[in-house]
Amino acid sequence: MTELVVRRLLIDLEAPFEPRWNGGDAFRSAFFNALSMSFPVGEQYFIDSVRAGLKGLDETRRAPLAAEVQGFIGQEATHRRLHALFNGHLERQGLRNTLQGRAARRIEANAHRDPRLHVGATAATEHLTALFADWLQHHPEALAGAEPRLQTLWMWHAAEEAEHRSTAFDVYRAAGGSHEWRVRLLRYVTFMFFADVTRQTLRNLWHDGSLFKPSTWASAWRLLLRKDGLVRGNVARWRHYQAPDFHPAQQDASVSVRWLREHADQFAVVGRTG
Repeated sequence: MTELVVRRLLIDLEAPFEPRWNGGDAFRSAFFNALSMSFPVGEQYFIDSVRAGLKGLDETRRAPLAAEVQGFIGQEATHRRLHALFNGHLERQGLRNTLQGRAARRIEANAHRDPRLHVGATAATEHLTALFADWLQHHPEALAGAEPRLQTLWMWHAAEEAEHRSTAFDVYRAAGGSHEWRVRLLRYVTFMFFADVTRQTLRNLWHDGSLFKPSTWASAWRLLLRKDGLVRGNVARWRHYQAPDFHPAQQDASVSVRWLREHADQFAVVGRTG
């Protein structure tokens, strides 16, 4: 069992921030905004899926995972709440969150499916977020120039994503989820996630008035597509998930562990799994 810590972040998210809050960079701000816009509905889906997956296990398989799932739910619920506050500022800036509605409709349309598929989709998404989390921890320049409280929000979220990277995967495996469907769900989730975030980022840039500026797309290349960029730099690790013997714990999370240790003054511990 992975010990999970539920933390209350000690930052003020009531105060507004600038539209180009991420160092004055239009693309970085629009892209991170799109990610945040996906979180409240996504985090609730993860909570519901893993809770249902755990409930479907027999007692022998459920017992070793129960405490960790509670920690997972606590962390994800906190992420959902704080990003809802963040998104409230975006709404007041005039940004329209169309991603959330599309995702919610897709979740509703598939609600009748085998709970294992929902846990598998959650595990696949958690793999993507763990890759992003580790990349961000190694590339803090992606938040260069942002207010310290916003840097803390994103780095803390990233660190906790790395911390609970195994939970949904372990529930999926305990539920008898197959390798074949695990790979299928990764490919499906990857396509839908990037399609949703791309559409929302473009909408955000249109609102900002920077969609057609060369500087916007130069920033996009630096963030996403350079050799060690967020997308290009993670292709190999994305593929690792498809190996039959893959487990999320195989991927190093030491940088996130160190960040949490070195920034313990930024949060209060409200619960532990063990």
